[in-house]
Amino acid sequence: MDTDLILRILPAFIQAAWTTVEISLVSLVLGLAVASLLTAARLSRLAPLRVLGTVYVSLFRGTPALIQIFLLYFGGPQIGLQLEPFAAGAIALGLNIGAYMAESMRGGILSVDRGQTEAARSLGFSRTQSMRWIVLPQAARLMIRPLGVNAVALVKGTALVATISVVELTYTAQRFIGSTYKPFEIFAVTAVLYMIMVYGLTLLIGLLDRAYAEEV
Repeated sequence: MDTDLILRILPAFIQAAWTTVEISLVSLVLGLAVASLLTAARLSRLAPLRVLGTVYVSLFRGTPALIQIFLLYFGGPQIGLQLEPFAAGAIALGLNIGAYMAESMRGGILSVDRGQTEAARSLGFSRTQSMRWIVLPQAARLMIRPLGVNAVALVKGTALVATISVVELTYTAQRFIGSTYKPFEIFAVTAVLYMIMVYGLTLLIGLLDRAYAEEV
């Protein structure tokens, strides 16, 4: 193994890893917002909203994330939507992961005993109040782990944006392989940096889970 090469390229890879973190954060925030709206739609009493939410989830879970990235970045200009690579990648990944997170949120809410809602309604709570004060606090803990799994998948999925020239870890690795012809060292550094990010995120999820368990 060429350790001199690894030390020489490490600063560039750390910078690329920071770009990966940035695109992950932007996509995660968008994904959570989309998931919240989808969950509300799928649990709504209005049939059109339930259908709309179901169609969205089926569409984005049933097609590859890579195709969604290509559709937004390469197909967007045809409908007047011109996006920079970073923005296109972050939006596409956010819209995609939102569909998966919506299922995690919905599953957490449905896991709460229905009797809790009925008891709250019998005490005079409205449907919205029952959801806010009774169901969601209990469902939140049940959502942490599934949403954490989605977040980890999102971090690893950011490698897909290399295909539209976002200078993140995978794209940087491809560039250095072309100039050094040493794929083992390059991909070893890339894998270690991904592992560090995923391990850090996993630790954070565990801390949140334990903190919430202590509160409730």
